[in-house]
Amino acid sequence: MNEYSIGNGLLSKNNQSMIELFFEDLGQEDMNELLDFDFTPEAVKGQLSLKVELFTELNPEIRRVLPNTPPETLSQTLWQFWLPLALWLGESQKQLRRPLIQGILGGQGTGKTTLSTLLKLILAKLGYTSASLSLDDLYKTYEDRQILKTQDPRFIRRGPPGTHDIHLGIDVLERCRNSQYPVEFPRFDKSAYQGEGDRTDSEIITHADIIFFEGWFVGVQPIDPDRFDFAPSPIDSEEDRLFAQDMNQRLHEYLPLWDCLDRLMVLYPTDYRLSEQWRLQAEQEMIATGKPGMNESEVKEFVNYFWRSLHPELFITPLTQNSQLTDLVVEINSDHYPGRISRATSWSSDIRL
Repeated sequence: MNEYSIGNGLLSKNNQSMIELFFEDLGQEDMNELLDFDFTPEAVKGQLSLKVELFTELNPEIRRVLPNTPPETLSQTLWQFWLPLALWLGESQKQLRRPLIQGILGGQGTGKTTLSTLLKLILAKLGYTSASLSLDDLYKTYEDRQILKTQDPRFIRRGPPGTHDIHLGIDVLERCRNSQYPVEFPRFDKSAYQGEGDRTDSEIITHADIIFFEGWFVGVQPIDPDRFDFAPSPIDSEEDRLFAQDMNQRLHEYLPLWDCLDRLMVLYPTDYRLSEQWRLQAEQEMIATGKPGMNESEVKEFVNYFWRSLHPELFITPLTQNSQLTDLVVEINSDHYPGRISRATSWSSDIRL
């Protein structure tokens, strides 16, 4: 590109001649990125002026939100992903003519919370209100989870299927869908009861055009039980397989909750094992600041527990190839930032996780 390169963050003027010049200089890769968001070539050109204006206004604001991100990386991600995604969501909500519920599926370190925060900022500039609900916010109370653990000692941690109040989630999302505001959004305090966690005060949402519902297995579907006969590690023992099969069965209870989604986006690491590395880094950073944290062996067992319950190769990969369930797949690189962005059917079945 020329001196107005997005990557260098130099695009600062918003005049028609510059926009036309910039559009002429769009490479095929830039076009493809925008077309992945359902923008036709004509719509791409129509949105360009607005994108330039938003980029200029939001770049410094987002740098304050993400001060440790290299400026070039931030500018490229804003232009190629965050802005077109926000425009896509806005157009989708406008066509829907009611609040839109966007599911975001992503594991540890994929940036679910950061993505929701930035999209809310951008959408506000476009005149849309938005709110976020996490699958974590739907955890059963501490008391109820203690009862569950007594009934089934395998629930040593919160998180797997069976530890959430599904009916609460359905009630919240349905009320949003029907614009029955204000709506009480449940919130969860992970620090309560020495880290066991419990419900805390709800948040009153007076209005939201777009609701982000995010979590580590949002939208995940049950699979054929025969798949566990040749399951990947750490589903190694017969006990592991039985646990995985039981969690798979419990997924059926979540399907009415997933039915509340209008769209589903999958944040898909280039290698699912990155989540263990990212978790270890997060724990080490907490320890360095004097806070309690897990050591390497504890992190490994922590991550393995969730892989035994819903293994990414068995449950996430199929969603990246199913356009009936998934609208957008975003590859997440080792630096936590997005790489390839595509429609579900465009993903090859031989992508190595």
